[in-house]
Amino acid sequence: MKLSKDILKKRFEKAMAHKDEWRSVYEDAYRYVLPNRNLYDGNYETTAPKNDKMSRVYDSTAISSTQKFANRLQAGIFPIQRQWCRLVPGQEIPKERHVEIQRILDDYSDKMFDILRQSNFDMAMGELLLELCIGTGCMLIQPGDELQPIRFTAIPQALIAFEDGPHGVVDKVYRKHMIPFDNIDREFPDAEIPKEMKQTYDGKGNEKVELMEITCYDKEDGIYHYHVLDKAGNHELVYRRLNSFPWVVARYMTAAGERYGRGPVLTALHDIKSLNTLKEYFFKNASLSIAGVYTAMDDGVLNPNSIKLVPGAIIPVARNGGNQGSSLTPLPRSGDPQLSQMSSQDLIASIKAILMDESLPPDTMSARSATEIAERMKQLSQNLGSSFGRLINEIMYPVVRRTLELMDEMGMIELPLSVNGLQIKVVPVAPIAMAQNMEKLGEIMQYVQISQQMGPMGQMVIKQETLLDYIADQLAIPAEIRTTPEERQQIQEMMMQQAQQAAQAQGVMNGGQTGEGNQVDQLQ
Repeated sequence: MKLSKDILKKRFEKAMAHKDEWRSVYEDAYRYVLPNRNLYDGNYETTAPKNDKMSRVYDSTAISSTQKFANRLQAGIFPIQRQWCRLVPGQEIPKERHVEIQRILDDYSDKMFDILRQSNFDMAMGELLLELCIGTGCMLIQPGDELQPIRFTAIPQALIAFEDGPHGVVDKVYRKHMIPFDNIDREFPDAEIPKEMKQTYDGKGNEKVELMEITCYDKEDGIYHYHVLDKAGNHELVYRRLNSFPWVVARYMTAAGERYGRGPVLTALHDIKSLNTLKEYFFKNASLSIAGVYTAMDDGVLNPNSIKLVPGAIIPVARNGGNQGSSLTPLPRSGDPQLSQMSSQDLIASIKAILMDESLPPDTMSARSATEIAERMKQLSQNLGSSFGRLINEIMYPVVRRTLELMDEMGMIELPLSVNGLQIKVVPVAPIAMAQNMEKLGEIMQYVQISQQMGPMGQMVIKQETLLDYIADQLAIPAEIRTTPEERQQIQEMMMQQAQQAAQAQGVMNGGQTGEGNQVDQLQ
């Protein structure tokens, strides 16, 4: 059932009010870790850019480690310009048809990744993972144009509010959106702009219009309603009925009863702020050693008001030691730079450990082997823990489902089956997942070696054909270079026919030789 504009506006305001409760937490994190993506400082509401976003940052350890952590996640789970998942038949597909169906699904996978490579997906995923380091990342997937069939847009979480549905799954998203008036009909080709709004912005097309973008699930019809309203809620510019959820909302981890995510940056936030303050005091102490602060005796000869020492300062005093003292004396400095350095190193090590900015051996060494790279991916998977599964469930699966459904709607593919894990499964084949698969294959090959050492009885317990299929699946071998059970049966029949023909030919030859031998015996 379609909701009225008044109800949508109330829901929007209520969701944004709940989001404001997280403002203080997220604002500090963005200020010190992602200052250039900080929209909590009012930069989004104003037209003038703020060039001093780094003015309160005195240490870049957290900025660098966060970028490395996001890059490591993308390289390990969503590698750029590579296939990071595979569509495979589910349990509802008969085993004898798996290879046949796999060939079709491999073709669909190739088409999907061709579209992803042509689109801005890699860029949008990198931005989403940066936001995810703080706690929550959002992406909007919409149909595009001829050059870019599907458009992926990473939305800053400062502009997003959402509500959980059953089982903690997000099914309602609210977005603040500012766009120049002239771009409304270009971004939303199906927008219906009322005459009042056209008259208001007549001749002022470059002025930005603040919109409310609302997506909510309708449990009665089983579809999603997509609305775009003006800020006042008087006009509904866009309304769409969607078969799939266009949003990807990922949380690194969530606490009980909380709606928004908490990432490793929030875990390390106190260390980050402490290090930033310590560095600030260290630089102030260093500035005193370079251009110190002085005390000047106000004796009528020296007028401190007429003296300017830049960048130092002068403090008027009655005297500088003794009865008279010197007219100008440097102020003794306090503080222990060595202690601040020791404390800084401890905080830096703690921040890097939380953000997993650690190398197996140093990356600056010579060329690394495949075993070492696999071990790096294995270590990253272990450090991520349950967050790795959340990344797969809240990012990979929704991206694949939404992309395939859009491709189906555009006529690029015909998808009669559902991507629900039973008919079609999405299997990660990214480096982290492949490292886990190699570990399983190592255990299986060890079992095969042990069974072969047990003699004929040990070899009988292994199904060779099933084993080879399992290894191919774990290594994500394309189905087009594998044979189906029918093709294997045909090959076996051909081999049996060739063997029979060879045996018959050998028998004829042996029979001819035997006949000639008997004739020789009779002549003798």
